[in-house]
Amino acid sequence: MTTHSCLPHTPTSVPAPCGVPQFDPLRVRGGRLRLRRALRRRRRAPAAVLAMTAAALAATGVAGADDPVPQPPPPPVREPQRPVPQLVSAPVRIADAATVRLLRPGDRVDVIAAPHSPAGPAGEARVVASAARVAEVPRPGETRPDGGALIVLSVPRSTATALAGAGLTSQLAVTLC
Repeated sequence: MTTHSCLPHTPTSVPAPCGVPQFDPLRVRGGRLRLRRALRRRRRAPAAVLAMTAAALAATGVAGADDPVPQPPPPPVREPQRPVPQLVSAPVRIADAATVRLLRPGDRVDVIAAPHSPAGPAGEARVVASAARVAEVPRPGETRPDGGALIVLSVPRSTATALAGAGLTSQLAVTLC
């Protein structure tokens, strides 16, 4: 066994200080960029592993014991659809042929019935059809000698009935919508 003897510390037992020579500071180029690249690479690997793990769990449908089983979203609530009225073609004789010449297929018109009687005006004018679509107009020269002209409107069946009845008892006129 060796025993160590403790020697008292004397000032001569410490080596003499040596000087550090003067030199310019070292500048390492690209050090920051290397550090940033290394950090990016270290972030990408864990992110890739997490993404692959999540995809695998989603594909197998593994859920924790406490996790609720995902339910499909409820179906969207739809408003009851109103039945679209079936449109029919209704031929209508308009009293003023000059007004009819202003019309084109696709125009929207209001049809107004003005009751007529041989003795003079018999009553109030009323709107028989509102915003009816013009389907056909007469070709030039296809007007009646008394000045009337026949147009075809696309309207619901109930409106077509009202137009036919009004055409028997009243003179019909149109206004562009």
